[in-house]
Amino acid sequence: MLEAVTEMRSRVQAAAGAGPAARQMAEGELSMALSRLLMVAESYPALAADANFRELQATLADLEDQIQMARRYYNGSVRDLNTLIESFPSNIVAGWFRFLPAEYYEVEHAGDRALPSVSF
Repeated sequence: MLEAVTEMRSRVQAAAGAGPAARQMAEGELSMALSRLLMVAESYPALAADANFRELQATLADLEDQIQMARRYYNGSVRDLNTLIESFPSNIVAGWFRFLPAEYYEVEHAGDRALPSVSF
């Protein structure tokens, strides 16, 4: 499981120069691998109680929050750019310099992503 997470992490880093769609797909695979790892950890109470593992879970939650904030910022910047490209008079300058609308970074739909089951 941990090997799959590290492999997916390297794929995300390799997709850094690619477009938003390729990076989104790689990050989705990493997210699914992480959720599988956390589901396996639920089967081992000693691991789930370990301080290092709890710290890992807290770090992952913090990183998810930071990534979500960065996605919102990126999409806001794309919205502003696309609006300027289509609005007068900035559309004239955009046409001269051949600025093209940018792609939004879209997260997969909530229904597409399987939620992990938690048993009490």
